Amino acid sequence: MAAKTTTMIETHDLSKAFRIAKRRPGLFGGMRSIVDPEMRTVSAVRDLNILVERGEMIGLIGPNGAGKSTTIKMLTGVLVPSSGKVTVAGFDPHRQRRALASHIGVVFGQKTQLWWDLPLIDSLLLLRHLYHVPAERHAENLAHMRAMLDLDEFIHTPVRQLSLGQRMRGDLAAALLHDPELLYLDEPTIGLDVVAKARIREFLLEINRTRGVTVLLTTHDMDDVEALCPRMMIVDHGRKLFDGPVTGIRERFGGERTLIAQIDPADLATLPRGGENQPIIEGLPAGVRQVPAESPQVALAFTRDALPAHELVAWLGARIRLRDVTFEEPDIEDMIRHIYEDGLLLKEEEEAVSVG
Repeated sequence: MAAKTTTMIETHDLSKAFRIAKRRPGLFGGMRSIVDPEMRTVSAVRDLNILVERGEMIGLIGPNGAGKSTTIKMLTGVLVPSSGKVTVAGFDPHRQRRALASHIGVVFGQKTQLWWDLPLIDSLLLLRHLYHVPAERHAENLAHMRAMLDLDEFIHTPVRQLSLGQRMRGDLAAALLHDPELLYLDEPTIGLDVVAKARIREFLLEINRTRGVTVLLTTHDMDDVEALCPRMMIVDHGRKLFDGPVTGIRERFGGERTLIAQIDPADLATLPRGGENQPIIEGLPAGVRQVPAESPQVALAFTRDALPAHELVAWLGARIRLRDVTFEEPDIEDMIRHIYEDGLLLKEEEEAVSVG
């Protein structure tokens, strides 16, 4: 039995490389003989350092081929690292894979651990025996999952007849019946409608809050990350590009925020007009520009190097009467795309190395 520590996942210089045969034509246009193939090495994960404390909810994001799946497979013991060290819940995932299995749960958005032709309830009962869960504890957990995920409406329906949202709720229940300390989620809301996504997110927040389950989420849905994960890791080409709070991405790469102010009609009538009869705010501070908005509102986009938000509100309020003020943050998905396309984090890292 591994000793319980405050750390759930810890890796040091974790790397994984694969040797694959080069595809090159042989005689008569066919492939070269498999007896003597020419090999090349592909690095899927390179020198990855991760530290996850118990009870955290973390989003692991990156484009296809970034190394996310390879990382998860090493964390679960499916793959052996080429180099580096990894511990999960105090276990070495590859050497102690069987022991680790009872401490983790896994949900894949496009796969299932449920028996396809059996009613959902049968799968949930069979899993008790696979994980050797005491009958009393299993019954308690099952009742809890049935209530939290509203499983009773379809619990006697064969899995193959369930909707995607229903199957996902069933898979979440299956992954948590044995009281895992760590839950791996791979695209858990893929293909779900807005209502189903909201239900899944509420459930995950609840089990994290009430049971302290650590959650590692891999997804392309940035709404999932923002709704669930205070912390985010970005990986690309097997390297970690960013590790920090979601708000940190906004602060570093968010570009412009937008202040939307509802103007008192009396003051609105006194403002000069521009194209399409838009009211104009004159003499804007440096780093602030006006953008189109529906009357009786004005919208001011400003960079983080400009006035602080509260000072901009005060500046505007000293000139016209404000009925209401709100702020719009830049879309985080656009920011992540910008980071990937421009390689901003890699450029920063290379510049830091050259300066050092």
